[in-house]
Amino acid sequence: MSKIVGIDLGTTNSLVATVDSGIPYVIADADGRRLTPSVVHWAAADANPFVGNAANRVRVLKPAQTVYSVKRFIGRRGAEISDADKQVSYPVASGSHGEVVIPMFGKEFSAEDISAEVLKKLKRDAEVALGESVTRAVITVPAYFNDAQRQATKRAGELAGFTVERIINEPTAAALAYGLDKLKEKSKIAVYDLGGGTFDLSILELNEGVFQVLSTNGNTRLGGDDLDRVLVEFLWQRIASVSPKSEIRNPQSTARLREAAEVAKVKLSTETEIEVSLPFLTPEFSFSHRLTRAELESITGETILRTRPHCLRALADAKLDARDLDQVILVGGQTRMPLVRQLVSEWFGCAEFEEERGGIRLGEDYHKPSGPLLNTGQNPDEAVALGAAIQAEILSGGFKNVLLLDVTPLSLGIETFGGLMNVIIPRNSTIPVKAGEMFTTAMDHQRSMLIHVLQGERERAKDNWSLGRFTLEFESAPRGIPRVGVQFEIDANGILHVLARDTRTGKEMVVEMKSAVDVDDAAVTKMVEESVKHAFDDLATRRWVEAKLKADALLAATRKGVASSASELGAEYSTEIEVVLTLVEAALATENPATSSGDLKQLQAACAKLDEVTKPLADLLMDRAMEAMLRKRGAIS
Repeated sequence: MSKIVGIDLGTTNSLVATVDSGIPYVIADADGRRLTPSVVHWAAADANPFVGNAANRVRVLKPAQTVYSVKRFIGRRGAEISDADKQVSYPVASGSHGEVVIPMFGKEFSAEDISAEVLKKLKRDAEVALGESVTRAVITVPAYFNDAQRQATKRAGELAGFTVERIINEPTAAALAYGLDKLKEKSKIAVYDLGGGTFDLSILELNEGVFQVLSTNGNTRLGGDDLDRVLVEFLWQRIASVSPKSEIRNPQSTARLREAAEVAKVKLSTETEIEVSLPFLTPEFSFSHRLTRAELESITGETILRTRPHCLRALADAKLDARDLDQVILVGGQTRMPLVRQLVSEWFGCAEFEEERGGIRLGEDYHKPSGPLLNTGQNPDEAVALGAAIQAEILSGGFKNVLLLDVTPLSLGIETFGGLMNVIIPRNSTIPVKAGEMFTTAMDHQRSMLIHVLQGERERAKDNWSLGRFTLEFESAPRGIPRVGVQFEIDANGILHVLARDTRTGKEMVVEMKSAVDVDDAAVTKMVEESVKHAFDDLATRRWVEAKLKADALLAATRKGVASSASELGAEYSTEIEVVLTLVEAALATENPATSSGDLKQLQAACAKLDEVTKPLADLLMDRAMEAMLRKRGAIS
């Protein structure tokens, strides 16, 4: 059986790794390079693409035909792409089904197509190095990738010729690479992962060899690319101050400036100042600027600070303080930046990293310092790929007594009557997980039920992500009679499967939530922030909707009872009921359509009064039902 390799499919660079004799290592290409730029270039419509370093070399010369940072588009809709994300040198558009496409040479390439070319390159490098066919892989994704993005990543792997054995979260893979399974029991670790295009902060706990993710938070559109972007804009401003000619700013010069900015950013992690030099940016103009580390930190500091709220939310979700952590590990090439390390150390109150212990705390006699250790003992560029290789070896049976348990970052549920979201799998549930509930109809003689699958933290369905819709048909029956079981299952890859079954007939449908065009890829950060910001308003909305549904049912039942018992009710009593019915209707009329809420106290008081007034009517209807039942039993006997 083919060897399983581990792959870090990154925004800026990608890597492939394996395990040999129990030691994980990153596989180098024919030139000895372990990092493969996630860049693809087409010279012509019918030509094979250049991939990796070969593509990166021509990126400056032909930027419009060179695709990079495509991970930011994978599994996303064209309509959802922000203006900032569109600031790339190649064309980005919406396909016929709403998905992101890159039009080039009369063709439309999907983000999966581009990623597949990078994966094919990694596959070839692995096969050359290992001397055998490689067809199985574990591929990593950011912890905050949604279902569509995970499915698209898996599809890219399949297009490249891999059987994708597992999709795992990048921070979880990094924990394996750092050898954290050697920590003492109940150790808690924070993984700060700032890569080229994404950021995650995950809190993990070790229990009997099991890594369990307690919480995760992050942003799929925040990373080193954003630092490059603000630095490029700063350099453009410097250029404009000495050469205000508008024709300088074109795709070729922008590509050259972006390359220079990235090189400068990397060098300033080890040097205090460097020369940014761009000779002959135009035939008449050359540019140079002495850039200092302090200047870079001033330019990019605000972007780095955007990672802090995610750290705080992950700690809050795990119900921990920073001092409860044993270690904070740094992952992603951007964490080489001194300012990143300084800020992370301050935010978590980190103690000095103990090099002689390799960052691993051994023995019960070790006294914990005031804060967690800042562990920089692994190459941040390679940690995720190495962890993926270790996970691959676990699946192959090579490593034992180590298990990864990830979590789902947002709640999953369905829309119920009244436009509310009914949560089936809560946020931060450990996966794989399976859960379900029983639902019924809200209207008489309903012949089908629309299952609208949602992901998010808001009370109203319309405020959450829509993952997809499908309809289950069943036999006509009075409301409340049909019973439809809805079951959610998230597999080990974090992919959601939804089953709906009519318990009366056994008819069922199973749907895999995988279509990129069915997913509203709003930022998870915004979702969580809005759920906190609108918590009280959302709770008021839920209470109102639930009270309104009860009031509507009470109105219908009362009117039906009055109509069927008109001859037995006195005129005075009927008028009394009608007056209270009017009070309930008046309370319902206080609803504000924009907020889906109204005067809850007024409605509750009116319903309570209607309950009180209709007690004689209820007794009459109960007596009539009992008499009918006894009559029926007498007829049977």
